[in-house]
Amino acid sequence: MKQFKQSQLLSGLPDQFFAALTKKAAQYVSAGHDVINLGQGNPDQPTPEHIVASLKEAAERPDFHKYPPFQGQNFLKEAAAGFYKREYDVDLDPQTEIAILFGGKAGLVELPMCLMNPGEYMLVPDPGYPDYWSGAALADVQMDYMPLVEENRFLPDYGDIGKARLERAKMLLLNYPNNPTGAQATRAFFDETVALAHEHDICVVHDFAYGGIGFDGQKPPSFLQSQGAKEVGVELYTLSKTYNMAGWRVAFLAGNPSVISAVNLLQDHMYVSLFSAIQQAAATALSGPQDCVRELSNRYEKRRNALVDACRSIGWDVTAPAGSFFAWLPVPKPYTSVQFSDLLLEKAHVVTAPGIGFGAHGEGYVRVGLLTEEARLQEAIRRIGRLGLFSAL
Repeated sequence: MKQFKQSQLLSGLPDQFFAALTKKAAQYVSAGHDVINLGQGNPDQPTPEHIVASLKEAAERPDFHKYPPFQGQNFLKEAAAGFYKREYDVDLDPQTEIAILFGGKAGLVELPMCLMNPGEYMLVPDPGYPDYWSGAALADVQMDYMPLVEENRFLPDYGDIGKARLERAKMLLLNYPNNPTGAQATRAFFDETVALAHEHDICVVHDFAYGGIGFDGQKPPSFLQSQGAKEVGVELYTLSKTYNMAGWRVAFLAGNPSVISAVNLLQDHMYVSLFSAIQQAAATALSGPQDCVRELSNRYEKRRNALVDACRSIGWDVTAPAGSFFAWLPVPKPYTSVQFSDLLLEKAHVVTAPGIGFGAHGEGYVRVGLLTEEARLQEAIRRIGRLGLFSAL
């Protein structure tokens, strides 16, 4: 069989670090071990019933079986704008300040291609979501890493970046509540970000994937709540986490009209928008009762508390995440994050994600997902405790 060589574009893509992790875990499952997988980022709860019912009803509409409008149904864009007004008191024009996306990942990968030219620089968090790197590779742009360290509450220190680097940067990517650290940003930090972007002519992209998941009574702030934010950037909101709709692949971008126009233009050449029934269900999620969102956030908070209490009971000194459905746990010496993760899989049959997979500054940590019931989280930590790596309290 003739083998056709892949393009330079594909050969330049970053390795999928977590594909190897998934393969390792599968080997232990196949061998019959009871593996507790805390390395994934896939919501474990079903989509709320009223959203599923909306899809079923919409799927029977013959007019929805046709091609949808290229840039999405107006009713979904209006629902997204209404959601932002209700939840964050942010005014958005549905026609010029909302773009419908095929899931958040698609938007994150598309944005560098829409706004940057080869060789230009974008500021990205380290550690950060690995698909940020995919967007940079596809756009052939350079990444300038901003370290996220615990001493600064896992927020980038703009004072350490330097004027020359800020002047060359075309885009600044942020993500709060943060994957993988679970940190939250403050309104003051976003105000500082807006001022910085104005001064240096930088487009801010805020990945608000975990916007519906905040703990200890703290609702995660939206970047767009800061005065002048729409002038310098956009915010990406996915329904995957807030409404357990990960498999539905629906999200939207909100903010600066020129960015929205650029994304719409690219997508006009790639898609004919989402199946209208999914758009109807998404509008139902955004506009309907929000009890399910509060219940989900409370569920994750209980899981977080169970995990953190269990860690501390075995002498593992951990910091409780402020949001998202991840915990960022320090690796004991003398292990690297990969060595520690491999040890936990081999000896405790617990899967964790090595921090190095999220960037150089992720070394020294593993990411744990709060995506299984409290009893399983506690059992995972008990297994780890029996390895004797920590001094029990």
